[in-house]
Amino acid sequence: MSFRTIIEPFRIHSTQAIRSITSEQREAALERAGYNLFGLHGDDVLIDLLTDSGTGAMSSRQWAAMMDADESYAGSRSFYRFQDVVRDITRLKEVIPTHQGRAAERILFSVVVKAGQVVPNNTHFDTTRANIEFCSAEARDLVIPEGRIPAARHPFKGNMDVTALEATIQEVGRDRIPLVMVTVTNNSGGGQPVSLANLKAVRAVCDKHRLPLYLDACRFAENAYFIKLREEGYAGKTAREIAREMFALADGCTMSAKKDGLANIGGFLAMNDPAVARECRNLLILTEGFPTYGGLAGYDLEAVATGLDEALDEDYLKYRLRSTAYLAERAEQGGVPVVQPPGGHAVYLDARALLPHIPAGQYPAQALAVELYRAGGVRGVEIGSVMFAKRHADGSETPAAMELVRLAVPRRTYTQSHIDYVGEVIAAVAQRKDALRGYRIVEQAPWLRHFTARFAPL
Repeated sequence: MSFRTIIEPFRIHSTQAIRSITSEQREAALERAGYNLFGLHGDDVLIDLLTDSGTGAMSSRQWAAMMDADESYAGSRSFYRFQDVVRDITRLKEVIPTHQGRAAERILFSVVVKAGQVVPNNTHFDTTRANIEFCSAEARDLVIPEGRIPAARHPFKGNMDVTALEATIQEVGRDRIPLVMVTVTNNSGGGQPVSLANLKAVRAVCDKHRLPLYLDACRFAENAYFIKLREEGYAGKTAREIAREMFALADGCTMSAKKDGLANIGGFLAMNDPAVARECRNLLILTEGFPTYGGLAGYDLEAVATGLDEALDEDYLKYRLRSTAYLAERAEQGGVPVVQPPGGHAVYLDARALLPHIPAGQYPAQALAVELYRAGGVRGVEIGSVMFAKRHADGSETPAAMELVRLAVPRRTYTQSHIDYVGEVIAAVAQRKDALRGYRIVEQAPWLRHFTARFAPL
């Protein structure tokens, strides 16, 4: 006998208090933060959906492993357990720990990317793009057309446009492309998965032109489970088997273990090329730490090693994807269009569709994100022209392709009643959508401006 309700596949072992503040206090907090939700104090947030990166709850098995960690500076037992787990899942030979995903990106791109080159991806996320552009190279997005249409329903909207990839190689020349990258799942495009058929097609193009293929693999387990659910021929395979098949198509990967590593900090860079690995380790020693700890404590390595295994548990993955879809359903019931179909780690609200009276230059997604906090203390993040507009030398901007607000669900952290509350807040904001107004930027950084920019309401 089966039931419709999918329960959390865990018992709550300990709790942490959250506090509710008044609307006046929230307004004051917004003003202090310059209307940038990254600037809020955590204690001023009731339900925090800013990110799923490092914000999840760790398991009793992870905490137990941390207690038995080896903190040796060099040759830590915990590193070798970490390395064994990564190799078991990815089959990649060279494993380099880093303190988080963007460190892996910075090291890799510093080694292999040169000024004037082009790095194709289905869609680069913010730190990936910034680290490539910091090398004076171009981060080029080549997602399939359906991936740019929030309402379009496609089982694998994260897929790379293989024809566009081939055209890019012909346009810029093979020698100007240091590697091809595919992000699984495609975060900027709505947490959408990439099919194995698409990865195989991208691999074929890379083989044809002798180009290395890397995965941005921070949500590899969610992507693997989407393949199990949606791709013909994979229903009978385990998530672990599918993950191994994904990694078998790649020459390397970057990984933020703060996502599908189920840890609060950590990441790694892995590859098969020993020459590239040697250069990466040299840079790691300069900026992160010795190669057997890479900026992490031994207990962090233990937490990640255990978390990578737990992330492939199919009871957990079933709950994870269904709980995100439930929030998407609540948002739609509240009158807010979302990116379809729902992604694995987050719900993406379509601010452009909800707020057509706010032009892109006045940042409609930022307006919606601020209003969710103002109305009910729910913190999301803008994934639109604040984050991804192309800025020009004359001060003008080309808007982002989509204006989204991401509500990222931390792993194993909130219960259904928390999500029901978020749905009520979304509905309350939708009821007064015509009263919302845009914002202007009054202060911004040259890189990753969305983290520290300050805004003023229009």
